[in-house]
Amino acid sequence: MNHSTIQQWYDFSGKTALVTGGTGVLCGEMAAALAGLGANVAILARRAQVSPELQAKLEAATGETMLVQGDVLDRVALESAVGRVMARYGRIDILINGAGGNHPDANAAGEKTFFDLPKEALEFVFDLNIMGTFLTSQVVGKIMAEQGEGVILNLSSMAAFTPLTRVVGYAAAKAGVNNFTYWLATYMAREFSPRIRVNALAPGFFIGNQNRALLLNEDGSLTERGRLIIDHTPMGRFGEPDELLGAMLWLLSPGSQFVTGIIVPVDGGYAAFGGV
Repeated sequence: MNHSTIQQWYDFSGKTALVTGGTGVLCGEMAAALAGLGANVAILARRAQVSPELQAKLEAATGETMLVQGDVLDRVALESAVGRVMARYGRIDILINGAGGNHPDANAAGEKTFFDLPKEALEFVFDLNIMGTFLTSQVVGKIMAEQGEGVILNLSSMAAFTPLTRVVGYAAAKAGVNNFTYWLATYMAREFSPRIRVNALAPGFFIGNQNRALLLNEDGSLTERGRLIIDHTPMGRFGEPDELLGAMLWLLSPGSQFVTGIIVPVDGGYAAFGGV
């Protein structure tokens, strides 16, 4: 194998990627990276607007991008959004299931115990993380089954492996994403084509809009919880969004064509630390 072959692995020209949750910090970085490597990238979100920073990155990319309004929990709206992507590009080669998140009322924190968590908040977290991944994989996975090829990348979390003390709903939901990744990888390869691969990334601790106040004070210093996390991360810091890109591009590229059904941690060593 020569170097030119390896370089071609990471040339996504002519490929079409659909990214849910692509207006967020982490998945926005993924969308911009793929567009920068020549892919046509469709960002699906309930509100079809992006930050000025992400917009600038998308405009500078060589690949074409489009914003598609849709809801991963609304099958009809989802099918309509995917239909618009298909009408424009004719195929979908990559699906990144990035839509997800937590709800403060699904956390056992402070005076609110596990026994107090409202059903509605838990349902919100499970629906967004599990059902959103399920439904989008159904709609786009069917297209990949007809194509006979494609790559699905789910977004898990290190909380799926080591449940954190407070985020009980989120941790359980992401554990479900892990299990679904294993299942769908087997199902797609055996029932339709071994050229359809399904894997997941499990980020450790990255600063995003949803957890910023939990980890950082207004002056940028660490909260008590932020300090506890850093103390249990061997690299001694939070991750930067672009530090997910190496693992992401590998899993989406031909360089991992014999890889399916795995969850790759990107966590600064958090999972490896024994605590002493």
